[in-house]
Amino acid sequence: MKRRLLSFLLFTFLLFPICNAFAHHPDNSLLYLRVYENANIEGDFHINVNELNDVLGFNLSQHTSIEEITPHLNKIKAYLLKNTSFSYQNKAYSIVFTDEIDFLWVTYGDFIILDFYLENTEMTPDELDVTYKVFIEEEPHHMNLLGIAYNWKAGLINNEKNIALNFSNNDWNKTLSLKEGSIWTGFNAMIKQGIWHIWIGIDHILFIIALILPAVVRRRINITEGAQSSSKFNIWSWEPVDKFKPAFLYIVKIITFFTIAHTITLSLASLQIIELPSQFVESIIAFSIGLAAYHNIKPIFKGRDWVIAFVFGLFHGFGFASVLGELGFNGEHLTLSLLGFNIGVEIGQLAIIAAIFPLLFLIRKLKLYPKFLVYLSVLLIIISLYWLIERAFDIDLPLDDYIRKYGFEFAVWLGLR
Repeated sequence: MKRRLLSFLLFTFLLFPICNAFAHHPDNSLLYLRVYENANIEGDFHINVNELNDVLGFNLSQHTSIEEITPHLNKIKAYLLKNTSFSYQNKAYSIVFTDEIDFLWVTYGDFIILDFYLENTEMTPDELDVTYKVFIEEEPHHMNLLGIAYNWKAGLINNEKNIALNFSNNDWNKTLSLKEGSIWTGFNAMIKQGIWHIWIGIDHILFIIALILPAVVRRRINITEGAQSSSKFNIWSWEPVDKFKPAFLYIVKIITFFTIAHTITLSLASLQIIELPSQFVESIIAFSIGLAAYHNIKPIFKGRDWVIAFVFGLFHGFGFASVLGELGFNGEHLTLSLLGFNIGVEIGQLAIIAAIFPLLFLIRKLKLYPKFLVYLSVLLIIISLYWLIERAFDIDLPLDDYIRKYGFEFAVWLGLR
């Protein structure tokens, strides 16, 4: 289900224009394959509800449900089996449906998603002869599309954008090559995924921002008049660092501890040595933003800012591990995948720091910087509490959808996707 959620977000916020124009179109049926090493090839049928109504004579509603679909499942599966086949060197592979059923809504209506796997494909064939004529004979204008959602060596990770084959009237038999790709291609793809997922991980970005805000200033303690040893803390008492080097070393130390921490838990979770509930992990990640921001206003770990980066970095690592699962990753080329993804995350983090830190250093001497630091930290606390409520109580507040939507659009505008 997590993979489906990510798929839904990708289609809704990022690929929506492409899907409307080409992929999830009322006259298209889609087929996505996931190619693994030493495991059966898996796949999904994406079937439009309107087509089922027109061709198979159903009366399914616009926003159908599992209860409404269930009585028709056997007929739908039989129709798909009749009009779809996979083979290699005259050896036919049986399509075996799983029990997983999901739905995807786009402008043109619902798509029913049926999972399957190809039996006896543990040894990946060099190519597949594919017949995919679903709805084409009944509606000659209909077109079917096939894409590779996952193929590590081909560098295809969570791909639902690039279509490999299309099938049309009297042209519904095609050959799909599975030979292309290399270890380097897969490794490079994991680096790109790491970069992309730190950039779309708004909670990770905000945590990093909270950590680096104090990098260009130092706390100044005001000694209370008439007292020799007592001190009074003032949230506005900040003074700029004189030189670049101390500020830079602060950033290096903080991000190093954060990196070490999330690398440890990303590896442990990917190896299934330690697993934590996703809701708990995501809630702690939200909380970490607020705590780091509060520490900027009133210090919790005096002189030990790295503690926050390390302790909560452990939970951010579990968050990154869940991303790998959502990408379709099943443990193949584990060492290279973890290394590539981690390198990508670090590149993404460095890009964030490179964009923000020079600006902070330039404005550090302005009188408004202490207010900027405090007010921005307060805003981060508010965002943190908002997400914490959402995640801890498993509710969907509307503002988050707007942030995600325009965040994606901004990333695309910058050319990051």
